[in-house]
Amino acid sequence: MNKILITGGMGQVGSYLVDRLHKNYQVTILDNLSSSTRSDFPYGVELVKDDIRSPVAQDLAASHDVIIHTAAQISVVRSMDEPLFDADNNVFGTLNLLEGARKGNIGKFIYMSSAAVYGNPEYLAIDELHPQNPMSPYGASKLCGEKYCTMYHKAYGLPTVCIRPFNIYSPRQDPSNPYSGVISKFIGRVKEGQAPIIFGDGSQTRDFVSVHDIVDMIALLIEDEVSNGEVFNVGTGQITSVKELAQIVLDIFDSDLEIEFRDWMPGDIKDSYSDISKAKNIGYSPKVELKRGLQEIVESIDST
Repeated sequence: MNKILITGGMGQVGSYLVDRLHKNYQVTILDNLSSSTRSDFPYGVELVKDDIRSPVAQDLAASHDVIIHTAAQISVVRSMDEPLFDADNNVFGTLNLLEGARKGNIGKFIYMSSAAVYGNPEYLAIDELHPQNPMSPYGASKLCGEKYCTMYHKAYGLPTVCIRPFNIYSPRQDPSNPYSGVISKFIGRVKEGQAPIIFGDGSQTRDFVSVHDIVDMIALLIEDEVSNGEVFNVGTGQITSVKELAQIVLDIFDSDLEIEFRDWMPGDIKDSYSDISKAKNIGYSPKVELKRGLQEIVESIDST
């Protein structure tokens, strides 16, 4: 497995995959640059500027040994406003790549889904057998992509595997993006001397996972044949309240700002964290402790 195609390779997760994998594999990036988080990439890596729905994307999929599909329409808010746009990208884009892979002779197709497929948790911690009841077009489109991947494995023997990351964070997550996660928003505000804003009382919980742990899991799956046809949660299995998160950010900045609380957001999920036992069974082990991961983000801001 020498040739790897990374869709969305200029984005948050994809760019870290490129950094990790280009040393041992021949890496090609497929990205339309609609939401790229970097302007450069390592020497020797080829960038193809095109869309995952294009004939070019299908040809690229057919000519590579491994496809890591991270490209997607990722905004829940936009999916609610434009569900057809969301489905066109996330469903038909994925299907286009799978068709290309079916025409080739690939060793692995890794699909990045989302914990959004679960919807409102019926029990905690959330394992892979938890009912999937997405609450947004984004969650539905990601689940549909999963179903296509597992179907292609069963019907065509394509070696597919799906991962469901929980709340990913990294220095390449843009705090100015209105759709970015709560971590970027907290850090962005505290850096500007503004209090972090919490909607609700801050008791809601999440599973915040570093992009480095996501990359570790994907690197593990490239060579793991036992995982074919499977779906894996990727998180830390650790419970962090949003209030605890805000306090860690304040501590990193040595700030005495008071957290600002506002009314609950309608439809906000109260608690969500992962059971990662299945991933651990194939060797996954999250390594980045939350405070250290947040410090990495702050240090990257300070160095720019």
